Amino acid sequence: MNSILETVTGSLGEKRRWREAQARIKALPADYRAAAQAVERYLMHFGVVSKGDVLVQMTDDLASLFEQAAADATPIRSVVGEDPVGFAEDFLANYADGQWIAKERRRLVTAIDALAER
Repeated sequence: MNSILETVTGSLGEKRRWREAQARIKALPADYRAAAQAVERYLMHFGVVSKGDVLVQMTDDLASLFEQAAADATPIRSVVGEDPVGFAEDFLANYADGQWIAKERRRLVTAIDALAER
């Protein structure tokens, strides 16, 4: 029964880990929390990570990054730099295999390769 439920709703373990990462972000000091949430919001809209395990890892890593920055009292600008968009996109590049566009890129290459072999 559990495998059927996970097939329909996704991995329950992944959902638990994602909720834990979200709770860690919410527990950050206000400025770090706001920055982490802003970066996460951008990643969700721009990155469109469709693989659950990759999304969970990305969120977990983001929480860890801002937790460490808060613990070290690292200024937010030192974390994200002068270009927050560039930071977010560089961060996202580490999770490219989980993006839906990666699947479409592979599909395009396969289609063109198949045509070239004719």
